[in-house]
Amino acid sequence: MAGNAADSARSLFKVLETGDPALAADVVGGEFHNREAVNSPAACAIPGPAGVLASSAWMRSAFTDLRFPILGTAVDDARGQVWVRLRMQGQHTGPFVLFREGELDRAVPPTGREIDFEQIHVLTVRDAMVVEHEAVRDDITMLGQLGVFPPSPAVAAKIAGWKLTGRDRCAAAGISARAAEAAKMSAPVKP
Repeated sequence: MAGNAADSARSLFKVLETGDPALAADVVGGEFHNREAVNSPAACAIPGPAGVLASSAWMRSAFTDLRFPILGTAVDDARGQVWVRLRMQGQHTGPFVLFREGELDRAVPPTGREIDFEQIHVLTVRDAMVVEHEAVRDDITMLGQLGVFPPSPAVAAKIAGWKLTGRDRCAAAGISARAAEAAKMSAPVKP
């Protein structure tokens, strides 16, 4: 179990990397709220460890060897917040499906490309449990690394092909089911 707010913050990203339900139960509070879940499958918005496990499944289904090397942390004890500066890294080997208001927005077919971009996360921690998450991410850099923005001809053709054949909808249904299944793996929340 994490011993302080910064340890809890670091452990949250280990949960995202691994999908470990026991670690999620140790560091994620039952009232956990992810303000960034708007572009994720619905299960990612479930409060508590279940939503974090769903988020982990969603991201790991798109990015093999997902990792979040931490570059630095800062703690504001008075507000119970931890700021985490990190990089998101991995290889894009599965569909990266984005949602809007619970519906498919777009699916980026696997490109095989590496991602490596910076993010800053603000976590609220109470009694060594993470209870809220928000982030500032450099998504434009990530989309550029995937060839989506600006669109490379090959990636644009793949995305259009997936949309025309319905593979994007199949990918969205599959990842939504995988995220919901991961949420069910959540251990009972500590009182």
